Amino acid sequence: MRPKGSSVQLEQRRRDAMAMLKRGMRPTAVAKVLGVALVSVCRWQKAKEIGGAQALAAKPVPGRPLKLGLEDRKKIVRLLAEGPLAHGFRTELWTLGRIAEVIDRHFGVEYHPSQVWRILISLGWSCQKPESRARERNEAAVARWRRVDWPRIKKSRQIRAKRVVSG
Repeated sequence: MRPKGSSVQLEQRRRDAMAMLKRGMRPTAVAKVLGVALVSVCRWQKAKEIGGAQALAAKPVPGRPLKLGLEDRKKIVRLLAEGPLAHGFRTELWTLGRIAEVIDRHFGVEYHPSQVWRILISLGWSCQKPESRARERNEAAVARWRRVDWPRIKKSRQIRAKRVVSG
């Protein structure tokens, strides 16, 4: 499994380890300071002995390159901030399918909705469900019920519960 961090950060960690070893630190101490396994420090040391400083250089990131770069992903956030209505949808609700459609329209890249979800997570977004309310809802009546009726109902239940326990 590839360790966490960019290629540049991982390379810097390997170079830091070699600098610590050069200053006379023991491999176990270097591993503890950097938060890596002793085996990794020994492997880096051996690679440097065989291939020189070039052996510690950053390697390309494995896997398929991203279809959308970081700038495109930032643009997605701006597009989504405009809201679904601005993109021709009938309701103010973003779905993964709708977002995939917007990405396809603006960038010419097709994504399955499950992959759109991965992109949103990487951008720090989370799943949020809109609160459903009846169209006929009377806000004034709801506010009065919360202010007048609910405390009365809540209070009477507490009093009944106390009577049962003490009785």
